[in-house]
Amino acid sequence: MQLSLIAPTPLAYFSTLVQSDAHFPLLEAAISLGQDDYPELDMQQVLGEVDQLQARLQRRIPTDATPLHKLRMLSQFFYRDLKFGGNVNNYYDPDNSYISQMLHSRRGIPISLAVLWLELAQGLGLAAHGVGFPGHFMLKVTLPLGQVVIDPMSGQSLSRDDLLSMLEPHHGRASYPGWAEEAVPMGLYLQSASPRDIVARMLRNIKEIHKTQEDWPRLLAVQNRLLVLQPQAWDEHRDRGLTHAELGQIEQAVQDLEIYLFNVHEGVDVQAIAQRVAELRRN
Repeated sequence: MQLSLIAPTPLAYFSTLVQSDAHFPLLEAAISLGQDDYPELDMQQVLGEVDQLQARLQRRIPTDATPLHKLRMLSQFFYRDLKFGGNVNNYYDPDNSYISQMLHSRRGIPISLAVLWLELAQGLGLAAHGVGFPGHFMLKVTLPLGQVVIDPMSGQSLSRDDLLSMLEPHHGRASYPGWAEEAVPMGLYLQSASPRDIVARMLRNIKEIHKTQEDWPRLLAVQNRLLVLQPQAWDEHRDRGLTHAELGQIEQAVQDLEIYLFNVHEGVDVQAIAQRVAELRRN
């Protein structure tokens, strides 16, 4: 009997990682996103690099360190010693979303920086979580005396006033004439994001970049991952169908668009998508 030594495709490997919410390896799933652009990416090497950072940090932490002391040491290590930070000069470079590239450049965007920071924080035993804050991914850490909210771009802790200022363009006075800052349910915006939601947000960031650049093949690869991750995200079926159409893949386009139409009956674009399906069938 001959054993197959064929390695799984990047998409098949990703699928094995994201099957279960109970055992969802956030860091490994996030690293694997880089395999579409970097097929030679060595997952075990990247995981090993993160383990080395964790070991370096752990050696600096006294055995009797308090959670606050651990948090301060992590901030010193991550932002000052390793010099991780936001890539403000080239924010929309897809490499900012790839952990493997970020480990070398030390530059990323809030959510990719947060994923690596979370891995180190949780390795120290800190009660740290990601937060899907509108427009800007955040971190939060629960300490004995309260909760700290952190901007992963800089490591700075944020006050309620800081958060209100960041929230206002999305849900503030412009949207709600009766906006009252003291009545804003901040806890609603600071709920912990699940690992699945974090990876989905990372993918949608990359998706938007490829869509803006009309890079249809790379966009399709990202959309395939999104639908493996969230198979009932009907809008993603619609978007992938439109990408298939751009690539001239008519059968796949019709299939995805019809899935969208079957499951979404009152969407504002239902009529337009139905017309698009009719056009594709005629062609």
